[in-house]
Amino acid sequence: MLIVEKESRKMSFESLGLSEATLVAVRRKGFSQPTDIQREVIPRLLSGDADIIGQSQTGTGKTAAFALPIIEAIDENEKSVQAIVLTPTRELALQVADEIKSLRGRKRVYVYAVYGGQPIGPQIRALERGTHVVVGTPGRVLDHIRRGTLDLSGVKFFILDEADRMLDMGFIDDIEAIFRQTPRNKRVLMFSATMPREILRLAQRYMGNYEVVKVSSDELVPEMVEQEYVEVVPARKFTMLKKILSDDFYGIVFCATKRETRELNEKLRRQGYSVEALNGDMSQSARERTFWRFKTKRTRILVATDVAARGLDVQDISHIVNYSLPMTAEDYVHRIGRTGRMGKRGKAVTFIMPGEYRRLRYIASVAGVEIKKSELSEEIPREYRERYEREEKQREYRKNGRRNDRYHRGYSRRY
Repeated sequence: MLIVEKESRKMSFESLGLSEATLVAVRRKGFSQPTDIQREVIPRLLSGDADIIGQSQTGTGKTAAFALPIIEAIDENEKSVQAIVLTPTRELALQVADEIKSLRGRKRVYVYAVYGGQPIGPQIRALERGTHVVVGTPGRVLDHIRRGTLDLSGVKFFILDEADRMLDMGFIDDIEAIFRQTPRNKRVLMFSATMPREILRLAQRYMGNYEVVKVSSDELVPEMVEQEYVEVVPARKFTMLKKILSDDFYGIVFCATKRETRELNEKLRRQGYSVEALNGDMSQSARERTFWRFKTKRTRILVATDVAARGLDVQDISHIVNYSLPMTAEDYVHRIGRTGRMGKRGKAVTFIMPGEYRRLRYIASVAGVEIKKSELSEEIPREYRERYEREEKQREYRKNGRRNDRYHRGYSRRY
């Protein structure tokens, strides 16, 4: 295993070893200089034979990092599947497939996304016609394999995108089952925002000689994001939100629950805002339409649960608002990672109630970020602050009590 720490230095795409045809496609996309992950991964995929683990946050250009060398390696005359890309969500599968298509230029590389929540018939017919690159969620990919409609025996590249998220979602068994259907002689690539031990164990099990390309941890949170928190009582949150929703606002408002997204969406809509909700209760087709309208700026505000925190690749997002404080530092990082991308500035505003400051401080410490108090924060009357702090302590006590009860029940069952 070779660990490569990224060094910040300027390079051009021309110096990475890409063909002129691919460089034309890159220029057409408007890319000027490669990002750190692209600069490190592309030459290694073009010239080496080692497997690669890339540690990189969403929005740093990792799709192009693996897509450009794969496009170069695809044999157009072979109709077999030559690359399989696994993603944790349907939305990310569609976006990765679209990104690969946009980078293929004039080369006849056929890319198709397969995922659940859609009729399987059209997917079967598309696979039968011949596809070079399949992008999909583990469950649907495995479904096609078992039906005999997806043959991975000719795969040259096996890519896990957002591997940490897939492990969190319990896809490890599906991933291993899919992996067993691929030939031994292939390149394995894993991309992950974080590097938990499970990722390295997976690499040791399924990768041969592999290299770890690490983007420095301070770059996991975009440098161009201005981070603030607003302390506010629940009754004032909506009024405070409207102060942030300026005319140039183009962003995502994150809520804790699906119900909260629906209620907030209706309140904003009644006030005349260009807004839509995105949550897990919606059908896949409805989610795709909503996301398309937001991506094309027909909708300026997206009110969403954490279903949108990963994999929504949208350029030019100006603001992220955490209407509810996220549960973990990882959730916070992935939420605010939607803005401040590709060298553009962004702003992340987090609402906290009195009593939640300690949790916010913990999140900031784990994420390694500085979250400043916003000028919009209001003075909280002492009696309100004391009441909310008592309620927060009671919630923590009840949560810890339930955790201890579960532990003791499990202990008694085992012994």
